[in-house]
Amino acid sequence: MKPPIRLGSRRQGAYLAAAAAAGSLLFYGLAAPAIGAPQAHPAGVPVPQSAGAEALKGLTVFGPTPADTPETVSFIMKARNLGQLKKSVLAGMPGGYLTVSQFARRYGQSASNIGALEHYLAGYGITTTSDADGLDVTATGTAGEFDKALSVQQHQYKTHATRAFAGGPVRPGRMIHGTTQQPLLPANLARHVLSVLGLINYPAFASSSAHMLPLGEGVKPSSVQTGALAPSDFAKMYNLNPLYAKGATGAGETIGIVTLASIDPADAETFWGSVLGIKTKANRITLDNVDGGSGAVSLDSGSNETSLDVEQSGALAPQANIVVYQAPNSDFGFVAGFYEAASQNVADSVSASWGLSETAVDAAVVSGQESPTYEIAFDDAFLEMAAQGQSAFVSSADFGAYTPIGDIGTTNPAPEVPGSSPYVTTAGGTTAPGAIPLTSTDSVTIKSERTWGWDWLWPHYADFKAPSEFAFAQAEPLGSGGGFSNVVPTPAYQQGVRGVHHFSAVEYLRPTTYKNVGGLNLPTAWIFNPAPRVTRGFATGRATPDLSANGDPFTGYDVYFSGFKGDPLESGWGGTSFVAPQLNGSTALIDSYLGHRIGFWNPAIYKFATSGHNPFKPLGTPGTSNDNLLYSGLRRNLYNVGSGLGTPNLAAIARDFASLR
Repeated sequence: MKPPIRLGSRRQGAYLAAAAAAGSLLFYGLAAPAIGAPQAHPAGVPVPQSAGAEALKGLTVFGPTPADTPETVSFIMKARNLGQLKKSVLAGMPGGYLTVSQFARRYGQSASNIGALEHYLAGYGITTTSDADGLDVTATGTAGEFDKALSVQQHQYKTHATRAFAGGPVRPGRMIHGTTQQPLLPANLARHVLSVLGLINYPAFASSSAHMLPLGEGVKPSSVQTGALAPSDFAKMYNLNPLYAKGATGAGETIGIVTLASIDPADAETFWGSVLGIKTKANRITLDNVDGGSGAVSLDSGSNETSLDVEQSGALAPQANIVVYQAPNSDFGFVAGFYEAASQNVADSVSASWGLSETAVDAAVVSGQESPTYEIAFDDAFLEMAAQGQSAFVSSADFGAYTPIGDIGTTNPAPEVPGSSPYVTTAGGTTAPGAIPLTSTDSVTIKSERTWGWDWLWPHYADFKAPSEFAFAQAEPLGSGGGFSNVVPTPAYQQGVRGVHHFSAVEYLRPTTYKNVGGLNLPTAWIFNPAPRVTRGFATGRATPDLSANGDPFTGYDVYFSGFKGDPLESGWGGTSFVAPQLNGSTALIDSYLGHRIGFWNPAIYKFATSGHNPFKPLGTPGTSNDNLLYSGLRRNLYNVGSGLGTPNLAAIARDFASLR
């Protein structure tokens, strides 16, 4: 008999030890240089930089980065009183939500410590601005200035072309800059800095959108169109309509979208007006270019992702304002986008649909190129939002249990960053029930809503001209991201919830062929089993996602994007990218209905799920009709890895949040 799959936090102790070692360095008080004087760099101590440093090791060096290259670098400051902050957030902020100034006084770095860092950088010609929360100092200068200030040498590299999945384009390589050296700061400054982000502008993050696959050449398609749902279908499926019936529109609320690709607001306005025919608030979209912005609108950069984020969230809350935080696709850009949303405290709810596998970050940690502080940087931004009553949602990724296959190319099961943070609500995907016509002679019927995993599609490989089912599975290992963190322990709200640690699994794809990848012994291939048995397992660590909704492209949605080749309105789009902004828009609607912010969902919704009137429908059918390519369900579980607590009854969730005030 095949033994049960067992996972656990095997590397967690090593990471905690590394973090403790980083915190126990001896610090020596060194003065900042006089502004304008010639600088000789004082002795310094290392400060962690980005997870992208590991990726540089496999790229060809094309010489030093020109000294006059403009750069933006974020200095993420250490939060104070972090234990107290975490305790309050996980308890649901019992003392009430904070303003930004209140947060800064209690948890941000002191003005004197920030001023000392700014003074030091100014001595090298670098200009700075600091966020009101006391957690992020944004510095602008040149590569040469940062090299001198931080005792590093940056080089030019060219990235590899990215592999195409789900009918998406192959993205060509691009020239970037970066350094594998650890930046140094005087010890009196380094002790207050969590991470230095931006010395590497590696485009590490991918969006969690996917398109249904084109049929093979010569295969006759079905005459029935699939994947053409509208936001109103989401509202019907997950019971938002009772809130509309009571007059909720999102009026007075602001939706925040953190993204790594720019948007043309006209696309969203066309979608709402001409395509959907709904009346929305005029001039509702504000663009905030974080750290220089995301560049020009383009399909290659992922602007269709931003379009769908704004279109879906804005349609569900038609009278809400929308702020789009357009940040560069880099470690500093993504983190800075969340800090911008937090320090402004304008958006009542925030979502993002980009991510990086936890294994990619793990590899950088183990190889000495990164410390766990990179993930902590996301945590601190989410903690601030939660403390201020801002709800936050991120997608769980689109490669089932095997998120790393999409970035560093290993077949290791792992969740996604920042979705593995315990201080954000992570959104998974499902496949909606019903008939899915594939060709004129072939269709599939999904009997009941299930966790999204394309194992239902693989047997139809001939429709897509794949040579075998295994070849098709390897080419398209898509499904709802979900799994257990190897770094983050089980958060308090998940402890004791039936099913968080005990799971069932169906191992279609068994990882094999272990090699050294970034200092870790990781699998790089799969063994395929088209009819796996259901096994049982036990795991620890933060489990993701928290909840799910329809995300399979074959039961997916329309997107309007003027950058598409051909018709700007395309159907057949899906991915967990849709679920995060849909929950964002739903929250704006709930906030407007209740008349106040409902804040961080997780401490509340896990309590709701264990109450006598659970507002979620657990997807608990075990086996191959409910899995994310690995993790399946158990009927008795409240929680199932792959779909989380299940699908939401949003009107009931609004009722439950109302009972908390």
